Amino acid sequence: MTIEATTAESSPPARRAYDVEAIRADFPALQQRLPSRKHPEGLPVTYLDTGASAQKPQVVIDKEREVYEKYYANAYRGVYRFGALVDEGLEESRDKVARLIGAASSDEVIFTSGTTMSINLAAHAYGKKMLSAGDEILLNEMEHHANLVPWQMLAKEIGAVLRFIPLTADGRLDLSQLDAVLTKKTKLLAVTGMSNVLGTLNPVGLLAERAHAVGAKILVDAAQSVPHVETNVVRDGIDFLAFSGHKLYGPSGVGVFYGRAELLDAMDPFLGGGHMIERVYRDHATWSVAPAKFEAGTLPIAQAIALGTAVDYVQAIGIDAAHAHEQALVAYAAERMQTIPGLKIFGPPISDRGAILSFEMDGVHPEDLAQLLDLQGVFVRHGHHCTMPLHDLLGIPASVRASFGLYSNREDVDRFCAALETARHKLL
Repeated sequence: MTIEATTAESSPPARRAYDVEAIRADFPALQQRLPSRKHPEGLPVTYLDTGASAQKPQVVIDKEREVYEKYYANAYRGVYRFGALVDEGLEESRDKVARLIGAASSDEVIFTSGTTMSINLAAHAYGKKMLSAGDEILLNEMEHHANLVPWQMLAKEIGAVLRFIPLTADGRLDLSQLDAVLTKKTKLLAVTGMSNVLGTLNPVGLLAERAHAVGAKILVDAAQSVPHVETNVVRDGIDFLAFSGHKLYGPSGVGVFYGRAELLDAMDPFLGGGHMIERVYRDHATWSVAPAKFEAGTLPIAQAIALGTAVDYVQAIGIDAAHAHEQALVAYAAERMQTIPGLKIFGPPISDRGAILSFEMDGVHPEDLAQLLDLQGVFVRHGHHCTMPLHDLLGIPASVRASFGLYSNREDVDRFCAALETARHKLL
């Protein structure tokens, strides 16, 4: 038997021309027809929930399957051929992620289970060691619970203080108030790169500069921004960055935590166990260096390897090209939605937001609206989107969210808006 692994190139893949129909053809889930009593030919899939999780291109599906079918083994344990191929695949994937986010070294890239685990890692491994009672952690109310609750838990445990950057009426950080809340007491600024509700794109480079000026570190929740906006941790002075593979057209169950090398060196492990040790004695142990220090136990092996394939995929298309396509699509969608009576879109102007539109319809419950859209083959998210404080600020219990990806097209928007009109007539 010959073991053949589709190993990755050591340099970024060649760019392809942006052709959204060709891109859609790469995604099997988008080629289906949905059963419908009114439409014998079936309904097309109108997937507008990419902010929750992106669909997967065939190459990513194939890569994960390849690992299981051809050379699966545990990672960093065996010198036999399967083990060697797994180790090689993981390190190639780590290299690709490092290039994607502009990291100085792949040793600064740690595989986790997702964004939530990555931010909890930062709170435990950095926050517990480096922050003390009275130190301030600066947040804001547009944060996803994953970048809010871990800091609440840390503050309660060590006696730190949470402070918040106010938001403007249209859902941006009110930078005119930054001097009042970012002081020498601030030790960490945690902020999303892109709001998962408002779509707001935050100025992380500016925030990093201001944070460093008072001696604070900055953590960026990049779950929404990495798949849609070019990211460079060195250029923007980002100390910590977290994102998930499944929002980047990769597998679920794998995520990334980036930390600057000197910060990782100073941090203690988050979890103890296999692989993260240098030497274990009866009563104590010493730690390996990063990234192994923070990768205790068995990694999500096939998922982490296939994440590298997803990185290849988006880089071949070009995140800048995808962003331009998505911006044009969101502008088109917002223009059409504004013609629907009683519909209010939350968030800043299109120029300051990414591929997300959250909204409410007067007199209509978000869940009822989402269900009626589903009957027409349009998949959107409803609820508080793990941002209860933001919805409290907006004065609503829930909203409906349409989020777009590099495979979304104008026909998706047209079907979405037609479905909104149909639902409005049925519900009002």
